[in-house]
Amino acid sequence: MHAHSLHSGITPGLQDFDFQPKTRIVFGADSLERVGELARDLGGKHVLLVTDKGIAAAGHPSRAISFLEAAGLHVTKFDELRENPTTVDVDRCVTVAREAGIDIIVGLGGGSSMDTAKGANFILTNGGQMKDYWGVGKATKPMLPFIAIPTTAGTGSECQSFALIADDQTHLKMACGDSKASAKVAILDPQLTVSQPPRVTACTGVDALVHALETAVTKKRTPLSAIYSREAFRLCFGGLERVLNDPNDIEARGMMQLGAAFAGTAIENSMLGAAHSAANPLTARFGVVHGQAVGLMIPAVIAFNARDPLAHERYLELSDAADLGPIDEFIAELTVLFDVAKLRDNLGQYKIDRAQFPSLAKEAAQQWTASFNPRAIAAEDFEQLYEEVFG
Repeated sequence: MHAHSLHSGITPGLQDFDFQPKTRIVFGADSLERVGELARDLGGKHVLLVTDKGIAAAGHPSRAISFLEAAGLHVTKFDELRENPTTVDVDRCVTVAREAGIDIIVGLGGGSSMDTAKGANFILTNGGQMKDYWGVGKATKPMLPFIAIPTTAGTGSECQSFALIADDQTHLKMACGDSKASAKVAILDPQLTVSQPPRVTACTGVDALVHALETAVTKKRTPLSAIYSREAFRLCFGGLERVLNDPNDIEARGMMQLGAAFAGTAIENSMLGAAHSAANPLTARFGVVHGQAVGLMIPAVIAFNARDPLAHERYLELSDAADLGPIDEFIAELTVLFDVAKLRDNLGQYKIDRAQFPSLAKEAAQQWTASFNPRAIAAEDFEQLYEEVFG
């Protein structure tokens, strides 16, 4: 710690906070086996299992169903969802849930399963449409108990009260947040992430790492979120290359899964920044996978933000936590890790060209997350960032 930082950062750095953890976290290999007793303890009798067809081959949904049924619960499965869920996916899920008369929801899968489960919970309990809950705290009635079981180590959605659902007509991503939507229990079983394809491991892992990097410096960062950001970064930086080299390294899988959950907890308390703002239009317009998009943007965003002395100091805290060096070395080390994750591979297929930078930059500047970035960032800054990354 440099002497000057003791004076420069202390008061502005200590943001007020009100931390009310809503989610019990059960972590450990084979913890999926506890889903039946945990659902029963929450008073559930009829479970809606929201999952995706992609993980059915790995056998996770059928195992979850057998554990739930062994505990005496009835299960209705919904697996008709797509990667970036829209209001259509949520409405389909609600229809199935209403017909079955369910009283508890289990989300098993990646961020899409979690988002669809949360979105359906809003409408089942509070009525209306998804757009009625766009924003924070719009649900007036209690919601059904929800158990989140991630099969990827990425979004950290299991530790957040937000459902991210795109409007099917406008394609706008709506962040619908309410503390009532938080999972009552998150089951973190690293065995469930072994079945991810290498590309999914890479993109979701990079997403978790970027969550740690962004939450560490936002304007809303608090002394509490900073602890989660730092530990999330340490775990993900240490674990990502290991799981990419050896998919069966259960300890590294556990590091990634905890890192993703801790980063999700950090987001819940401090929001995200410019890398996410710049990534969203790339995903919406060109279909660039979210983790790839944020990973491509983050080195340039760190360099941009590090011109702010306080943000610079905060990046160095992360660097110290992972035994890395000064800011330029820090960025270089991240870039090497992202190359191991093959983020630059297949970029050509997206046909992103310079002529589109101004309109992409305009969209990026309008994203909600841009407002939490530690340095004020405008459309021309985003244009410059796209230029650096894709120019």
